[in-house]
Amino acid sequence: MIKNSKVKKEKIKQLNNNDVIEVVGAREHNLKNIDISIPKNKMVVFTGVSGSGKSSLAFDTLYNEGQRRYMESFSAYARQFMGDMERPDVDKISGLSPVISIEQKTTNKNPRSTVGTVTEVYDFLRLLYARIGEAFSYNTGKKMVKFSEEEIVNDIFQKQFNQKIIILAPIVRGRKGHYRELFEETRKKGFLKMRIDGEVQDIKPNMQLDRYKIHDIEIVIDRLQVTDAMKVRLSQSVQQALKIGKELVFILINDSQKLEQYSKQLVCADTGISYEEPSPNSFSFNSPYGACPRCKGLGQVYAIATDLLIPDLSLSIKKGGLVALGEERSASVFQQVVQFAKKHKISLDKPLSELPKEQLDLLLYGDGDANRTIEIDMDDETIPQTYTGSYEGIIPMLKRWFTSSGSTDFLRDWVQKFMELKSCSVCEGQRLRKESLWFKIDKKNITELGEKDLDKLFEWFVDIEKRLSDKQNAIAKDILKEIRERLQFLLNVGLTYLTLNRPTRTLSGGESQRIRLATQIGSQLQGITYILDEPSIGLHQRDNHRLIDALEHLRDIGNSVLVVEHDKDIMLASDYLIDIGPRAGKYGGAIVFAGTPEEALKVNTDTAKYLNGTKSIAIPEERRNGNGNFIEIKGAKGNNLKSLNVKFPLGKLIVVTGVSGSGKSTLINETLYPILSQYCYKSKTNPLEYKSVKGLENIDKVIEIDQSPIGRTPRSNPATYCGFFTDIRQLFAALPESKIRGYTAGRFSFNVKGGRCDVCEGGGMRVIEMNFLPDVYVPCEKCNGKRYNRETLEIRYKGKSISDVLNMTVDEAVEFFQAIPSLYRKIKTLQDVGLGYIHLGQSAVTLSGGEAQRVKLSTELAKKDTGKTFYILDEPTTGLHFSDIQHLLNVVNKLADRGNTVLIIEHNLDVIKVADHIIDLGPEGGGGGGEILFEGTPEAMLKIKKGFTAKYLKEEMVSK
Repeated sequence: MIKNSKVKKEKIKQLNNNDVIEVVGAREHNLKNIDISIPKNKMVVFTGVSGSGKSSLAFDTLYNEGQRRYMESFSAYARQFMGDMERPDVDKISGLSPVISIEQKTTNKNPRSTVGTVTEVYDFLRLLYARIGEAFSYNTGKKMVKFSEEEIVNDIFQKQFNQKIIILAPIVRGRKGHYRELFEETRKKGFLKMRIDGEVQDIKPNMQLDRYKIHDIEIVIDRLQVTDAMKVRLSQSVQQALKIGKELVFILINDSQKLEQYSKQLVCADTGISYEEPSPNSFSFNSPYGACPRCKGLGQVYAIATDLLIPDLSLSIKKGGLVALGEERSASVFQQVVQFAKKHKISLDKPLSELPKEQLDLLLYGDGDANRTIEIDMDDETIPQTYTGSYEGIIPMLKRWFTSSGSTDFLRDWVQKFMELKSCSVCEGQRLRKESLWFKIDKKNITELGEKDLDKLFEWFVDIEKRLSDKQNAIAKDILKEIRERLQFLLNVGLTYLTLNRPTRTLSGGESQRIRLATQIGSQLQGITYILDEPSIGLHQRDNHRLIDALEHLRDIGNSVLVVEHDKDIMLASDYLIDIGPRAGKYGGAIVFAGTPEEALKVNTDTAKYLNGTKSIAIPEERRNGNGNFIEIKGAKGNNLKSLNVKFPLGKLIVVTGVSGSGKSTLINETLYPILSQYCYKSKTNPLEYKSVKGLENIDKVIEIDQSPIGRTPRSNPATYCGFFTDIRQLFAALPESKIRGYTAGRFSFNVKGGRCDVCEGGGMRVIEMNFLPDVYVPCEKCNGKRYNRETLEIRYKGKSISDVLNMTVDEAVEFFQAIPSLYRKIKTLQDVGLGYIHLGQSAVTLSGGEAQRVKLSTELAKKDTGKTFYILDEPTTGLHFSDIQHLLNVVNKLADRGNTVLIIEHNLDVIKVADHIIDLGPEGGGGGGEILFEGTPEAMLKIKKGFTAKYLKEEMVSK
């Protein structure tokens, strides 16, 4: 369907526009004026080496044009408030349906955002609990009851038939006061009697009670005998009592003390506490009606940590034992401590370890508050904004400084050094107010359901109707259908191990992308063009078929599914494959193949060679033996880990693998890395729970390379991000001509006044506002896009100005700076990870996901290793083509060959098979994982039958 010849446009015009998306003359970024027809209502995969132009075609051309057309559907008046989008650099796009992008970069960092809120499952759960949840008393645990007016009358009629009763409307319950005005107002309304503290009395003029005693007061609405003739009167009296008593009525039987309570609200018969009628907001931690009043629905609060305040008990107060107080000085705060210590006979010269606990507590908390857990609530109105007095205690003082509206950001940041996030003591981390947590369905509250793994939650909902009453089933029928459908979609994309309460900020890019994919499937839209960016990220081979099934379902209901992907299984499962290349950057941007996967296997492109097996990443002939030392962690219990004991052999390439959610990130990122970071750098990040660790003395440095994005502003570029642009500026400042003119390194920065162009302020481009048309970016007319003024550009090194250096490719810069070892080594690392084609000053916003990942990787790898460095890489193959993975492994192997330890968290079989040591976690995700299934070499792993990784690794290695 693609012809790279002079007649290709004529061929494309002959195609039926109803069947294809026609792209003519695409030139965005590095695209070489390409023309292509993409079949509609099919699953189409864009592939090619990283930086070849896949994202430029899929997102920067197709998606941006779809968004632009949507924006242009608004009126000119509306667009002036929203802004306009620039048209992609393309001659024509036809046949494009409404576009939805599902990218990997849009994870919500809001602490209130969870898997449940993003997928709307939690919204349906809130509705379910509001409609059929049963209330229980938080005091007694007994079920609470409520009645309608009709039910109250019928119950009284059945239980008290022929009995004489008094109908009472409660107006005061357990409150002090003389109530003189209340009695007078009630008498004027025509009521003659009231029941006061259990005794029925006549209302008299000027009547009043003891204002210092607690009273219960009810108005006597009616006195009658329950007979058939009195039923209408009974109903009217009950109605009036409910109105006056605010939906609560008491029935006194035979002038005795036997009292029956009825309420239209939920009431505990034993204690009298009542709940408001539940609404969906009652179960929302983002609403003041449902959120815990202490933590405001976050589940966590800041608390002063005494171990951070007193890191060394061997020091005295005068020697700085209380870090926040500092060493002895004339400051007023310290002098308050001196006076307070004299008063209570506390020694300031003794080590804190020798002071009695009572004296230490007095210093920390003062003598006015016995509470030893001080939590921080930014909205706490009881905290004084200023303090007057001699000594309030170190911890209350820090709390006041942290919460005071008059405190500076610097002061708050300083106080925060002595604080840690702790689970809220009121809701115990459950986020909701206590009343909401006592509404239950089948003995489970809404938070307990939110903590279940999604597969276990789905099982709970499968036959829930059997455990509900007929009334509940009638109400919940449609809600249960919606919940089950959405849960099924999440399971279909391999997210069985997540929970609804999992914060979205803790999700990987692939997980958040698959959640949005499941949400889109649930919407059941048709006629849409979906564009996905590597949805297989973070997915084990075992779960690939689930993702493929989900993508095919999206296609089968009438949508076009365009996927930017490197995964072999997804490529082979596609209906149409478009390979862009042949290489990256300016050497890419062309269509090297377009056709079915079957046709792709027969061609001679790089991608085809890896797909058909004629080319592959080689298995090393020998595995490294390591240096014989280990780091051993015992009793790791974080999240779903089952008290693991694990050894990490040093001097080897270690790969930690396992199905998604098996506990890899918990073990490495949240347990091992914080332990190593604390040891090497005194980091304050606390690891998850473990018993002991050995072998830390065998390393002296730890470097983590995770998936957090690099700075992506237009001014950010590889040279500034990697840090070597500072070296380049210093090199130019050291030139004789610069010294004569008095130029410093700051003169050569395009972010600082002085050397940059004054018109474009170092941006190189000017923005021309076009009112109702999109803004136009044009090269600055003064500096012609060179960013600097004429005087700065006159300084040259080897004939090149600072602007010329920024326009160099990495390959050119490696050769140019070969004589400067410190610069050469940093730039060479960019070349080593396969980024020789990018420009040093290339805007970060034009880098693909794979390129940005490798820029970050090269920054860390450029740092000098010691031979005892521990590197941790989290899925570094993200965004990498088969050939790019080979570049990555070349760099990683060089590090390991020098005696360093490289640990990679990875699902990619090409990386797993070259490891010296594999640690496989599983067997499932979530609660079904957290166990070590295997430790050893890839060859040894082929012999085991436990776990899914071994099965797929055997297929990969045996076939090669």
